[in-house]
Amino acid sequence: MTMTPQDTDVVRRALRGLEDARPSARLRAALAVGTNPDPRFVDALVERCAVEPEFFVRDMLTWALTRHPVELTLPRTLRELGSERAQARSQALHTLSKLGDPRAWPAITRGHLTDADDEVARAAWRTAVLLVPDGEEPALAEVLASQLGRGGRDTQLSLSRALVELGDVIQPFLGAAATAPDPAVRAHALATERILRDPETGFGYAIEEAKRVVALDGAPGEGDWGGSTGGTARRVDR
Repeated sequence: MTMTPQDTDVVRRALRGLEDARPSARLRAALAVGTNPDPRFVDALVERCAVEPEFFVRDMLTWALTRHPVELTLPRTLRELGSERAQARSQALHTLSKLGDPRAWPAITRGHLTDADDEVARAAWRTAVLLVPDGEEPALAEVLASQLGRGGRDTQLSLSRALVELGDVIQPFLGAAATAPDPAVRAHALATERILRDPETGFGYAIEEAKRVVALDGAPGEGDWGGSTGGTARRVDR
């Protein structure tokens, strides 16, 4: 299709809008780009994802990318996985989770799953459990379990969610982690195991109970999650 001067001007305005100093203007530009996809937007969207400071704008940028043909967006997004900029890596992983294309799986490496930046690792965990091929779940579970005990509450919640998504295949790895020397690892493993058995359990409740178990004897007991806790588990902050 031949582009008219008017079409070219529309594209230029949209691209300028993505770099506007006002977050609201950038949000509108990303919405416009996603509403009217054009191959010339793809590079600019990916590049903006790497530097955009506002979460809600980044989310709109990702949505706009999903509106373009995956044959254009997938290779360009995959290249960002090797970026030195942590935000570029994390947002690329987030975009891959939204694209949902299984061809991205080989590009998600152990390095991403264990990235020193929590946001990159969390994005990698979420994306990996969505794209993991049949038969690869145990290998993925082993890498994810190696991260038990890592980070603060939000990071640990993300990891528990990812592990639980893999199902019963994680049980041997949780069992091994539950005897680790580090009490934080043991508690996180116990909390994740509890959520696997009872998905209605909130993470906040599960981790606090696990910490109490570890503090008392350092290992899970048969009745540690039962009536001695003083009632049924509360759904807290899943």
